[in-house]
Formats: sequence, C-alpha cells, structure tokens
Amino acid sequence: MFSHVMIGSNDIERSKKFYDALFTAIGGREGRVDPKGRVMYLKDGGIFIITKPIDGQPATHGNGCTLGFKVDNPEQAHAWHEAGIAAGGTPIEDDPGIRSGMGVDLYLAYLRDPDGNKICAMHRMPQTA
Repeated sequence: MFSHVMIGSNDIERSKKFYDALFTAIGGREGRVDPKGRVMYLKDGGIFIITKPIDGQPATHGNGCTLGFKVDNPEQAHAWHEAGIAAGGTPIEDDPGIRSGMGVDLYLAYLRDPDGNKICAMHRMPQTA
C-alpha cells in the first residue's frame, strides 16, 4: 500500500546513528545519505527516509501517529528494541511482548526515537488451531 515513509528530524546525524542501529539489528543496512542530506534505508521493498523539513521549520513528531516496522520474529523485535534503547531511544508503553485481540496475536515493541516519533517493531505470530 505504501511506497515510502519520510519523517523529519532536527538532527540528521543523531537520527542516522539511531536508525542505523535499528536497521542493522533486524538484518538491514546502514542508511545512505543522498546529495540533499536525507538518509535513506531500503529493506524488503520499502523505503524509509529521514530529512530536515523542506519548509525550514523545526521537525515535530505526530501526536497519535505510530510508524511500524515489520520484523521476521520476536527475537528481531527484541534486538530492534534493545538496539534502539542503546542508541538513544526511549522505551514506551508495555514491555515488548505478545498482544492479542480480534483473533490476531502480534509481538510488539515500542520506542520513541530521539526526535519523539513513536515507532514499533511488529511480528505477526503464527495462528494456532
């Protein structure tokens, strides 16, 4: 459904360090910086971009917004969460774990990035009979 996601940052270098830790924890690569100073991550056909706002105003996080990253298993979600904390992220909500509802079990891990964006690692657990 989505071609890419772009978020703003007031400190691109700090954000790159943070997201490099997250993406490498789940088998991705460090971000590449384009000629405009944006940081880009490519994984599993998706593109995630960090940029200073084009309008020159400070970047702010969206209240009520969550950006979810698909991971392959609970272990990757845990590694993602730990790498994020070590790189300056803030753990939020419940500890990483399984949340159940509406017939679906999800393994979720939540953080706030250094700019305050709410992010999540998500793995859909196999359905049991």
